[in-house]
Amino acid sequence: MNLKRACIYPKDIQRITGRSERYGRKLLQEIKDFLGKESYQFITINEFSEYSGIQIDIVKEYIEN
Repeated sequence: MNLKRACIYPKDIQRITGRSERYGRKLLQEIKDFLGKESYQFITINEFSEYSGIQIDIVKEYIEN
């Protein structure tokens, strides 16, 4: 069974954007603030895609490789 991840991490954002991992942490915090999430809650791939404007297929391509 091939399981896929549902959430995104700073390292994923680094791979997608080419920016630093610190930028990824900052961006995840901005998304959490925007969505009204608590610090312990995760950001899904769909939420990241919607916030960033990057198509979900492109995001999944980076996550799955």
